[in-house]
Amino acid sequence: MPLRPYLQYQPIIGQGTYVDENAVIIGQVTIGEDCSIWPFASLRGDMHHIHIGDRTSVQDGCVLHITHAGDFNPNGAPLTIGSDVTIGHKVMLHGCTIYDACLIGMGSIVLDGAIIETEVILGAGSLVPPGKTLQSGYLWVGSPAIKKRALTQEEKIYIRYSASNYVKLKNTYLQGND
Repeated sequence: MPLRPYLQYQPIIGQGTYVDENAVIIGQVTIGEDCSIWPFASLRGDMHHIHIGDRTSVQDGCVLHITHAGDFNPNGAPLTIGSDVTIGHKVMLHGCTIYDACLIGMGSIVLDGAIIETEVILGAGSLVPPGKTLQSGYLWVGSPAIKKRALTQEEKIYIRYSASNYVKLKNTYLQGND
């Protein structure tokens, strides 16, 4: 079963969202409308919450978790992801914030307290260290991630195209699985 309660918390899934039967969503997780959660994605909101906006895609094999509140971080850190975000295959997101219209490249890792501002492309295999902010409108690459160059207008359009393409794809899955 992909949706699992934890204590008193039950995942909340928005209208038109596709959750693959091999994904796992646990506890304090809220997912917006028209999203897609693909096979083997794990979203675990057990000690804090995960919030995902609308039209966001979480690709195969992603791990999404939070930072718990404790002695070293009294408030903890939720995982917050905006709308129109494409999260590539095998990405790990942990207690960070990603704003709207971003593309997170395959195999990337974004750690506790990091912030990715609107309209960012994070290159495949990149590492965003704890507490780092990636400024809006740029391509960031590497380990640790560095600002490579400003995004072109075509790349900014592509970010939204990618999100809308996954909305179309998940719709075919929902129609075929009714």
